[in-house]
Amino acid sequence: MKFRRVRAVARKEFLHIIRDLRSLGMAIAIPMLMLILFGFALSVDVNNVPTVVWDQSGTEASRELLSRFDGSPYFSILSQAQDYTALERAIDTRQALVALVVPSDFAERIRSGRQAMLQMIVDGSDSNTALIALGYAEAICRAYGAEVAIDALRRSGGPSVRVPLDVRSRLWFNADMESRHYIIPGLIAVIMMIIAALLTSLTVTREWERGTMEQLISTPVQGTELILGKLIPYFVIGMLDVLLALLMGEFVFRVPLRGNVGLLLTMSAIFMVGALSIGMFISIVTKSQLLASQVAMTTTFLPAFLLSGFMVPIANMPLVIRAITYLVPARYFVSLLHGIYLKGVGLEVLAVEALFLTVFGAAMVLVAYWKFQKRLT
Repeated sequence: MKFRRVRAVARKEFLHIIRDLRSLGMAIAIPMLMLILFGFALSVDVNNVPTVVWDQSGTEASRELLSRFDGSPYFSILSQAQDYTALERAIDTRQALVALVVPSDFAERIRSGRQAMLQMIVDGSDSNTALIALGYAEAICRAYGAEVAIDALRRSGGPSVRVPLDVRSRLWFNADMESRHYIIPGLIAVIMMIIAALLTSLTVTREWERGTMEQLISTPVQGTELILGKLIPYFVIGMLDVLLALLMGEFVFRVPLRGNVGLLLTMSAIFMVGALSIGMFISIVTKSQLLASQVAMTTTFLPAFLLSGFMVPIANMPLVIRAITYLVPARYFVSLLHGIYLKGVGLEVLAVEALFLTVFGAAMVLVAYWKFQKRLT
């Protein structure tokens, strides 16, 4: 293999990219656009859940409880209803996801020391939001009930009560519990997987469709030199996309990068080589730009989005699906990004993921080279 030939092929590919503004736009603008759209649109935070209230009690005790809901960041009381029909209409029209009903004897039961009831009606069509909202409501009610019980005991002249368990929560790595801090690093991996495979999936097929592959074959350029020469330009563009994504994560989405930047870029480079080689392999096999782009999208987007642990925890998947995830390279890259981005850990913790990612990158380069050699013969 001669570097001069690799440089000539790479220069030819660079010139093609520069002259084809559509390819250059797809390579740089589309990843940034996808990061912005998905970054602002995807969120699993449950805040300001629209709530409608029917306060049948109308007392200071009921208003105090409802103020706990309205004062929390999780519920937003929109209106007061006067009957169940109004509650049902608000939920049916999705003006509200939660309805609270305070019974008329609420204050009386509180004063007499009896158990008071609070009815909560939740729109279960959005099961995730409903489950989280129920948990928040139970926490608010438990805190309110404990304060009422302690206050009643103190007024009755009983002994002072001390809470037997003092819970002081401390969150590591994402103290504000913002889902964006978890989503953005994983989103970078998914977008890079898709774009890298799409970019190189059109390189060899374009040569076949334009009839220039025969000319390349007739030159002294070897298969290894041709593959490396075609990978280098897109590798440079891919790493530029990674740098832009890191800058956007820092300055647009305010996601802190706690780990080593050099380690992150190194792992990104290894992942980029493997993803580009996947696209190269698809391009060699299909010989059609349209088919290559469709295959590349199908084989990269769905596995990277669904089976990498980016949106759905792998531990919650069925056993067979969990076994399949080990074949998805984005799984290891997402773990690496989360560890480096959020926890600031290094290879002492992420060595296994880094090893599998390296094996994946090397294997895909070898497979693309083998398939290209076989196709030529």
